Amino acid sequence: MSNPSPESAHPESVADREQSPDLVGRLTLEEKVSLLTGGSAWGTAALPSIGLREMILSDGPSGVRGVLWDERDPSLSLPSGTSLGASWDVDLAREYGTVVAGEARRKGVDVVLGPTINLHRSPLGGRHFEAFSEDPLLTGDLAAAYVAGVQAEGVGATPKHYVANDFETDRFNANVTVSERALRELYLLAFEKAVTEARAWLVMSAYNSINGTTATENALLADPLKTTWGFDGVVVSDWTAVRTIESARQPQDLAMPGPTGPWGDDLVAAVRAGAVDEGVIDLKVERLLRLAARVGALDGFAPQAVTPHPDPVGFSRRAAIAGSVLARNDGILPVAASSLSRIALIGDGAKRPRVQGGGSATVIPDRIVTPLEGISEAFAGVEVVHATGAVVHGGFRPFDAARITNPVTGEPGAHVTHHGTDAELLYEEERFGGYILDFGLHERDIERTFMTYSTVYTPEETREERIGFASPGTGRLYVDGELALEATLEEDANIVQAFFTPPSATIAVPVQAGNPLELRYEFEPGSIVDGIPGSLTVSFGTETAPQSTGEEDALIEEAVAAARASDVAIVIVGTDEASECEGYDRDDLRLPGRQDDLVSAVVAANPRTVVVVNAGAPVEMAWRDDVAAVLLTWFPGQEFGGALADMLRGAAEPGGRLPTTWPAVLEDAPIIEVVPTGGQLAYDEGIHIGYRAWLRARAAPAYPFGHGLGYTTWKLSDVQASVPDDDGFTVRVAVENTGDRAGKHVVQVYASRPDSSVDRPVRWLAGFAAVNVDAGETSPVEVTIPVRALGHWENGWAVEPGEYLVAVGESIERLLPEVVVQIRAD
Repeated sequence: MSNPSPESAHPESVADREQSPDLVGRLTLEEKVSLLTGGSAWGTAALPSIGLREMILSDGPSGVRGVLWDERDPSLSLPSGTSLGASWDVDLAREYGTVVAGEARRKGVDVVLGPTINLHRSPLGGRHFEAFSEDPLLTGDLAAAYVAGVQAEGVGATPKHYVANDFETDRFNANVTVSERALRELYLLAFEKAVTEARAWLVMSAYNSINGTTATENALLADPLKTTWGFDGVVVSDWTAVRTIESARQPQDLAMPGPTGPWGDDLVAAVRAGAVDEGVIDLKVERLLRLAARVGALDGFAPQAVTPHPDPVGFSRRAAIAGSVLARNDGILPVAASSLSRIALIGDGAKRPRVQGGGSATVIPDRIVTPLEGISEAFAGVEVVHATGAVVHGGFRPFDAARITNPVTGEPGAHVTHHGTDAELLYEEERFGGYILDFGLHERDIERTFMTYSTVYTPEETREERIGFASPGTGRLYVDGELALEATLEEDANIVQAFFTPPSATIAVPVQAGNPLELRYEFEPGSIVDGIPGSLTVSFGTETAPQSTGEEDALIEEAVAAARASDVAIVIVGTDEASECEGYDRDDLRLPGRQDDLVSAVVAANPRTVVVVNAGAPVEMAWRDDVAAVLLTWFPGQEFGGALADMLRGAAEPGGRLPTTWPAVLEDAPIIEVVPTGGQLAYDEGIHIGYRAWLRARAAPAYPFGHGLGYTTWKLSDVQASVPDDDGFTVRVAVENTGDRAGKHVVQVYASRPDSSVDRPVRWLAGFAAVNVDAGETSPVEVTIPVRALGHWENGWAVEPGEYLVAVGESIERLLPEVVVQIRAD
């Protein structure tokens, strides 16, 4: 007699399977199990005998990488999750999903691994930039719209990471201890609408454990996901998150990557031994075939006909504007070009902005519009002077195509060869840059022993330059035919860091501007991807040496001189590649390098200083009240420069409101813990995260949740609330644009219950609406508030009868007088 499975108690209806119900019955046990592990690093297993092709899965969520992760197949780079969260605009989120789906279809991708909808529990979260908000309602509404936009185009969306994966440190092994109430009211609530309303076709299970059980084996996959919410899709693991046969007994459907994994023959044996019910396997296969039908990967189910978005690049620019938050403005913005003769554009990010965060969300765009390019074009006729001011993006950088020439083709790039045992040439390729990532040999079961990278490098400046490589393994560098460097670098225990911030080895080489150097690398790679042996990642390029204090001072002095001689100073500050990335959390909220010193010195020289913060998450800004304006652009995607110029000159208005609270200093933040102790991370704060924790602590942040300015003025009046019925009630408010230009306003509705018998936040977001109103016009706005928005979890959802206070405002702190809503007892 077989052991009962947690999943066997929750059989699914055949009515909605969307494929022939006899397909599973035609398969042997071995064939069924083979479908439950990926067929490759990014694809599912195919089974031609039933007309099932491979389905390609690809990371988003702010662009679609595709199978190739390199410059030969570029991707559209969209603004980060925090930027989309800051838009507070569900229509924009749906359009964002439509654009993502179009990119997926263009690249032959069936499933987008996004959106990321974990919460901003701590400002130190390393993947903060990828998620939407600290609030579960805002997150859930935007996630549902994103998913709906993707799937309307016949591409699967994958809300991730289910669940409570709100940190990166030791994420593979950490156990999150969290109350049932906090799980339901915060972390699960963020996922709910994407499943129950948008009907997501997939959900990704996380690495971490929740209350003692790893996510891929956790009962939360059954309830609420499969039962209460009615999820009929595929639960796909995060890559290598499935570790044991036990996960097969839960509703964990697909183990990635492949073609090997912990199931395979061991799972077949477990079924034969009665340890796993074969009916459970059948359910998993049915869900996988349903997904195949939905994306057109199964015979008889053609891919859905779609209408491509008319202007994906233009959308990226528009979305960057919609999510940018004007945190401070003394009236300097917008600035008219006719009032200027000279602009000082200051900052490393003016030429080398950071448009996306690090990790699996990274894509390679075919171009990036820098602030220097965008502002120079928009302010034609105005002299734009650039000064670096402070180095932010130091460290190792792969060669750019503009500086290297392929010795074989004579075109920009490099010639690369890959070799196996006894130096056998496996394949060769022409590349356009210095970053090489390859999973292909693993999938073809070929062993790579070494590779070569040959190029001609032409320096821009006469100086001593450090040239080398970055990756675990052994590398040799020949400069003009002479061995210049040989080094072995050890693997990093953190796989993601090995990918995105690997160790490097360089040597100082005297170079002259315009004089080419012949470079040849030989590299023997280490195996850095756990579960994907034979994979390769390596960068060939140059490294910026640390500056002396004197050199740093000189850069600041140059910037100060430029600011003093200009009508306005625009300073771009931000984080670097080492501080916001998947795989590790942040240590602090400080801007890297001497950027704080730079801003203080520039504003002292020119009070007409605008600071643009190019960071995906909160940073400390001690100078924020000294400068004329602060514009938070997050990681704004490839069209950063054009979007920024539009906002500075007033061609467009920054449309964002803060989706997360910005502390003045880290020590003020009520919750900062992201590092597990003894493998445990306790969410002891319960339901009080984000602005809820700030209100409870009665602490004042630099900028509160919901804050954001624009280029016009507003008057809110005539707030009314309808009498609640079983479904909820409606809040109505008149929104008047009292300024002289059209603008966007975000109506925010907060609820409170001061005399509650249960622990509650001081107030919490109950609903919102983004509205655009012409100058001088008034728009009536209605926000529907479901009764559940007033509820709490107590062995099920419950709503206390009695009085609730409802307030409408511009942020969690700027509210109109409250109105009373009476909830009747059942």
